[in-house]
Amino acid sequence: MKKESSYLKIKTHYEECLKKYGDSHLGVDWPNLKDAWLRYKIMVEVIRNTSKKVSMLDFGCGLSHLYSYIVDNDIKNIEYTGLDISQKFINASRKKYPQNRYICADILTSKKSIGTFDYVVMNGVFTEKVEMTFEEMFIFFKKMVKRTFEICHKGIAFNVMSKQVDWERHDLFHLSLDTLSDFLCKDVSRNFIIRNDYGLYEYTVYIYKKSYR
Repeated sequence: MKKESSYLKIKTHYEECLKKYGDSHLGVDWPNLKDAWLRYKIMVEVIRNTSKKVSMLDFGCGLSHLYSYIVDNDIKNIEYTGLDISQKFINASRKKYPQNRYICADILTSKKSIGTFDYVVMNGVFTEKVEMTFEEMFIFFKKMVKRTFEICHKGIAFNVMSKQVDWERHDLFHLSLDTLSDFLCKDVSRNFIIRNDYGLYEYTVYIYKKSYR
C-alpha cells in the first residue's frame, strides 16, 4: 500500500474544518474574521502596477474568500483563478462563483499543466504544518515555492508564522527570517520583500521575477 504523502494531512485537517464550520473564516481555520480580511489585503498588495489587468492564481483558494475580498473592494484589474488540492473546497467555490475558473490539482504530483499566471498567491498554505515535523514541512514549503515561482510571470506571495512570538504552537510553521532568506537567495531569487508591518504573528513574502520592475 502506497504511503500517503505527509502534506496531505494538511488537506485532511482543512476538510475537517469545512465540515465542522462551513463557509466561514473558521471553515478555513482562520480564528479571527478581521485578521483574515487583513491577510487578503496584504496578498492583493503583491501587485505593483494596479492600473493594468493581471491574472492571479489563488493557490489553496479554499472557499474563495480572497475573491470575495476582491469583489467587495471593487478591484477590477484582477483576472482570478482558484486552485485547491481538495475537491470539496473546489466544489464549494464553484457553487458560489460559477463564473470563475477553478482547478483541483496537486502540483507536486500532477503531470497536467495548469498554465501560467502573472501572480500566484498562497494565503495560509504554509501557516499550519498540523502533524508534520518542521523538517517535513520545510521540504514541502521549498518544493512549493520553487514550483509556483516557475508558473508566475511577475511574482508570488505567501505567509508563514513568525519566530518573533512569545511562544510557538507545535502545529504551526514558524520560519526564521535567516532560514527563509538563505533558501530564497540560493534557490529562488534575491528579489524579494518581507512584509512584517501589519500587526499579526506572521509575515508575508513577495518574490518578484528579476525582469519585472
